[in-house]
Amino acid sequence: MAIGGAEFQMRPENEALHDYIVSLVDSPTPRVCLMPTASGDPQDQISAFHGAMERRGCIPSSISLFRLGDRPIDFAEHLLEQDAIYVTGGSMVNLMALWREHGIDNVMREAHEGGILLCGYSAGSMCWFEAGVSRGGGAPAAVSGIGLLAGSHCVHYSQDPARREAYRRSVGAAEIPPGLALDDHAAALIRDGELVEAVRATEAAGAFRVEPSAEAPGNVNETTLETRLLPASAPDREPGLAEMRELRRIQSERRMGPGRLGRRS
Repeated sequence: MAIGGAEFQMRPENEALHDYIVSLVDSPTPRVCLMPTASGDPQDQISAFHGAMERRGCIPSSISLFRLGDRPIDFAEHLLEQDAIYVTGGSMVNLMALWREHGIDNVMREAHEGGILLCGYSAGSMCWFEAGVSRGGGAPAAVSGIGLLAGSHCVHYSQDPARREAYRRSVGAAEIPPGLALDDHAAALIRDGELVEAVRATEAAGAFRVEPSAEAPGNVNETTLETRLLPASAPDREPGLAEMRELRRIQSERRMGPGRLGRRS
């Protein structure tokens, strides 16, 4: 499942997308592992993820490549026992470099072939395709992904005009293959390499097919895909235990003053 952009805060659009993800897993207590590599494994993001999954009765976990000295783990063993693997946004350049260094790209291929749901937003959405457009080096530029899915992918499509233009230019020049573009809070479910459906968590979010123009070489044709509006999330969920712990931690640091901020493992 590719998501153009999202986060874990308790906002209606995020909640609707996460309800949809959990609905795709055939388990009453889905095991969902977070890979926050692209954003540097920030603890607040990890805590918010745990809260979002706990609210849905999932068993959340996370793998931090930046804390392996303190938290060693067998990547393959842990990832291949999950029902879903969730990859966050950040730098796709850094994400792919670290995954290849640790052999995680190969583990993800095995997870894909084993039927584990792979999902993510931003860099965590583009990484599954042959190519994406990343700002990891500053200006938007094409970056190679794992290639589990044929074609290219662009995120934040309507929200980031420079990225959109770079994507259209690269596709038009045949530097990368044609592909899928998603706005923030739009998502696409892909099974066996085929688009099952595109969904949106807000009225304005869109999904698009972008391919070279046969009539005007160097240009592209952009086709708007039909999207289904996701139902609103259940409003009566309480924050998860991880979220409450993180909130208490932040409040405690603020009481102790700015000199203590950021001192986390």
